[in-house]
Amino acid sequence: MVPEAPLRKDEAGLVPAGEGWFVVNTHDVQWVAAAGAGTWTSFEGPDLRFEELGIGLNVLAPGEPMAMYHAEETQEDFLVLSGDAVLVIEGEERPLRAWDFVHCPPWTAHVIVGAGEGPCVVLAVGARRKGRGLRYPVDETARRHGASVEKETSDPAEAYAGFPEIERVAAPPEIGA
Repeated sequence: MVPEAPLRKDEAGLVPAGEGWFVVNTHDVQWVAAAGAGTWTSFEGPDLRFEELGIGLNVLAPGEPMAMYHAEETQEDFLVLSGDAVLVIEGEERPLRAWDFVHCPPWTAHVIVGAGEGPCVVLAVGARRKGRGLRYPVDETARRHGASVEKETSDPAEAYAGFPEIERVAAPPEIGA
């Protein structure tokens, strides 16, 4: 039998503290934020990283990019749960609204940026990277949204060097109680 994972409460919420299954309310988990880059949770903790599948919930204000424009060797999928966003994909811009689904096969360059009058909530799901298959290409459309690197790289630390520090926060109001 697979055991239940223990949950540990820290200053910003609950995090899994070991292997196993668990149930936790999104409002109660640890969230992080970076000024101008949204608020998000991965449902993981410092002691646990999901091996096969990454899942995250992102809250983006208008103009906030969810990431830097990137492509990776595994697929990613996104579901806009509420609000509006802009998808930059393979150099093209597409508007997104609640219940729009985006599928990115391996090596599809993309980024999602908050848009509209208020915050949007995006569910992100992706296979874990198999190796070092990640790149951040330069893209003019993504640059207009503040989400492109100046010089292509495959180093996340270099790509995110200009991003503000990440801080632990409580669940944003858009998540509810």
